Amino acid sequence: MSEEERELVFEERLRELLAEDAYTIRPSAAPYPAIRRRGAAERRRRVAAAGAVLVTLAALPVGAYAVGGKDGGGGSTASAPSPSASGTLDPTPSATPSGPARPGTDGQLLDGISYEQSAHALDQCLAYDAQHTTGPQGDGPGPAAGYRIILAMKSTGDSNAPGDGMFVVAVKGSGADATRLICNIRDGEAQGLNISSGGNGPDASAVVPDINAGKLYQQSVLDRGHWTLPFRWGVIGTVEPSVAEVTVDYGGDTRPAALDHGWFVASGVLDQQVTVAPRVKGYDAGGELVYDSDQDPTYERALP
Repeated sequence: MSEEERELVFEERLRELLAEDAYTIRPSAAPYPAIRRRGAAERRRRVAAAGAVLVTLAALPVGAYAVGGKDGGGGSTASAPSPSASGTLDPTPSATPSGPARPGTDGQLLDGISYEQSAHALDQCLAYDAQHTTGPQGDGPGPAAGYRIILAMKSTGDSNAPGDGMFVVAVKGSGADATRLICNIRDGEAQGLNISSGGNGPDASAVVPDINAGKLYQQSVLDRGHWTLPFRWGVIGTVEPSVAEVTVDYGGDTRPAALDHGWFVASGVLDQQVTVAPRVKGYDAGGELVYDSDQDPTYERALP
């Protein structure tokens, strides 16, 4: 290539570079209508997303329950579960399409805890079980829709499990197919789960206090003699159809239990330290005593 040709090529390339620099310094006008449309669409998307979050928070206020009064009843005037006049509940509570059945009485949801909160807590507990269970699981505890909530109440933290929260107790089935679940929710998450299954056996008494109900009515052995007070307690167990009334005495305070389709549920609040477990009594329709935990050799009366 001759010197003259090289100069022409150089001059042409220089003009191209100058033209590109000029565009960089003075770009073409922004497409304002398109930008405006995109901005409006983005604002609508953010408003819709924020609205969905607010609806979710309003529908599921996990752990945000009020506590008021000696019994911590919050929005409910019931301080403890109460049986119906006949000692049984009718009609049978029915489950919602996607959730568990409601308890037999409003007094089984305590400390301002709503049905929606307790149902959500049960979902958390079942998810916790699925996450932490190892080995063959079979069908597992099953979906929440198969359960009935029989108790929801505040849980008091202790040295073994710091931090207040809530207990939820749910049951499903009966007899050999019965399943009982006790779960603790703290800091908005399931922190512990106890599940039992199967019936009480042919030689069982008319009233059978749940063997693991101590989780609901005592604090850690580490805090023996130094419980955090006041202390919300609960007692659960099974009853035969012949049982018309169950009472529970704890710390000198006797409470009637709710009879909820084969289960009894009682609760109260302790203002003083105790050393003896709740005393459970059951009566038939004629008022005759058919069970007394003080006479039950399988019942552990002394607290650890």
